[in-house]
Amino acid sequence: MTALPLIGLEGTPHDGGVLHGRAAADRIAHNLETYYDRFQREARLRPEEVRDRALRYLAVIDRTDPEYGQAMRGVGEGARLPIADIAVLNARYEILYSQYSTINQGEQASLTVDGCTAFAVTPEASADGHLYLGQNWDWFPQVRGVMLRSRRPGGFVLAAFTEAGIVGGKIGMNSAGVGLVINGLLSNKDDWRRLRTPFHVRTWRMLHARSIDDAAAVVTREARSCSANFLLGQANGSARVINIEAAPEAVCTLQPHEGTLAHANHFVDPDALQIWQPLAEDRTTTYQRGARMHQLLGAGKTNGTLNATGLMEMLRDHAGRPDSVCRHPNPSLPEEQRVETVVSVLEDLTARRLYVAGGTPCVTPFEEISLT
Repeated sequence: MTALPLIGLEGTPHDGGVLHGRAAADRIAHNLETYYDRFQREARLRPEEVRDRALRYLAVIDRTDPEYGQAMRGVGEGARLPIADIAVLNARYEILYSQYSTINQGEQASLTVDGCTAFAVTPEASADGHLYLGQNWDWFPQVRGVMLRSRRPGGFVLAAFTEAGIVGGKIGMNSAGVGLVINGLLSNKDDWRRLRTPFHVRTWRMLHARSIDDAAAVVTREARSCSANFLLGQANGSARVINIEAAPEAVCTLQPHEGTLAHANHFVDPDALQIWQPLAEDRTTTYQRGARMHQLLGAGKTNGTLNATGLMEMLRDHAGRPDSVCRHPNPSLPEEQRVETVVSVLEDLTARRLYVAGGTPCVTPFEEISLT
């Protein structure tokens, strides 16, 4: 991905979905082709099984968040695709991660999760007194993304990255100064059959929250089907950061240490959540990336480079390449397991500025996405 279309969403959730579907129809069709292939080759699921599970999640969405369901139907209408296919994309996290967990608990742990490296920098630690969140989102290089900018009554605006066809933005910020970055996690308790609120519905709700407490409650107030990490910040008068490691039945909150926090694709204290992590290749790369980002943030605090320019440079870091913060396909792995940085995001929550590179940031420039 070398360019991310920016889609403006106006009107009702259904209207916004239609705009999304029309503008990204080719990308949505491409993502469906990519994921159906992945479901068969990696997750060992036939298309009919995937659609059945997705439609069960559609029923959950319609019951718990009808506006999200309306937006999904709008995407299907705009892209001229069946609602079952749109449901597959919007429930793909639960369907894939549940299978990854099950397969990795077998005799041959072989499947990887998102190779995301995320961080937070508080005003006390930053060079300019701003609150920053950022991350590299590493995933299948074939997946196509878009940027969504949504306006709500009263002047509320949010801007977020999402995969084409997925209604809920997964990484972004809003005009109330709330920002979100995420990490995929695996636990032995992940199970799609719990049929809880899907991951992408949660991120959508969090990005629409007016306060960090309301955003955090989206994760903590109910159990989950699968594990994930949510790193939240808000700059609105004062500045706050909270990291929520969420297993299906328990959560653990982490706070910045000396003004910084780094997180990759592993639980910091899985024993506290009474789970274990069925990690494969990620067992080494996630700890490597997490430690490297922590090191970079510490050095940046010392030399005064924890600002927008310096943090973008950290997201380009190649120590340990190919399994680096700026990740590149690992030729030692089977082709289907090679992931790379698909999008790089930096959020200046204090200045309400969002910077996005639609590809590996070492070669893809960051562009500012205005909240106005």
